[in-house]
Amino acid sequence: MDFKRIALMAVSAIAIMSMASGCLVGKYMCNYALLPEEHGNDIEGDRAKAESRYPGIIKWYDGLHDSGVFKDTTMIGEGGFKLHAVYSPASKPSKAQGTAIVIHGYTDNHLCFLNLVRMYRDSLNYNVLVPDLHYHGYSEGKAVQMGWLDRLDIERWIPLAHGIWPDDFMVIHGVSMGAATTMMVSGDELPGYVRAFVEDCGYSSVWDQYKHNLKDQFHLPPFPVLTSANIVCRNRYGWDFKEASSVNQLAKCDRPMLFIHGENDDFVPTDHVYKNYEAKTKGYKELWIAPGSEHAMSYKDHPAEYTARVRAFLAKVKEIK
Repeated sequence: MDFKRIALMAVSAIAIMSMASGCLVGKYMCNYALLPEEHGNDIEGDRAKAESRYPGIIKWYDGLHDSGVFKDTTMIGEGGFKLHAVYSPASKPSKAQGTAIVIHGYTDNHLCFLNLVRMYRDSLNYNVLVPDLHYHGYSEGKAVQMGWLDRLDIERWIPLAHGIWPDDFMVIHGVSMGAATTMMVSGDELPGYVRAFVEDCGYSSVWDQYKHNLKDQFHLPPFPVLTSANIVCRNRYGWDFKEASSVNQLAKCDRPMLFIHGENDDFVPTDHVYKNYEAKTKGYKELWIAPGSEHAMSYKDHPAEYTARVRAFLAKVKEIK
């Protein structure tokens, strides 16, 4: 056996072992990302987390829920899974300014952003609906969908909310993965009453986000691990990390959007918001970088300014014909 043949066999063996290793690691990474041990169904834990961030918020919510102001509802979502949401009329229903759908983030649920729910309901006087995304909270599901297939579920919640409050102004507001969901929804065909979007610290694409996480947490390059995990996701769940793109959806969005991001966000790096903002080339848009804020902390750090900016943005949108 000559040296060239031996070398070729050795290279082939190394390549096969590398591919096999990459596949195994890819499966692990796909499970790690999309089947997290904690996935937003720890209701008591999330109640405690919400209360620690915003003292009194759980008492506020429980009082309204126990008295029937907040109601629970379910529907059948993408793939036939039962999905859950809570909803409430505005604090002054006869003078409601519209309807808001508030979308939580990765491994969260409807309780985790009650601060925004209270902002919309009490401060801005909007009706509000808050879904548990697929595989989160009280909703069923196979795995985390990172906003991509979640957008199809939100597009089912939109007419349901409109059926409860048939007004002509709806805003969709999401944080983190919920913000990516919001941006992904924005590029689809929607009813005319969906008038505005607010995204807070959303990623530019699932690929970009996982690429950052892989480097930041595991000090690994995207190939072969992320490439393999992407193939696993496509085969197992029917979508892939690159098609799940906020940037691509924003390029089709012509309705107003407010982009918010923390200046010191290193989980979804702040440069994502600039890519997202620049991708939206049609329609009105605003950008606010919250000074000093880390991931999903813009409201907590600047509640008055956050509320004022959302209020002013929505008022501006209502002036746009």
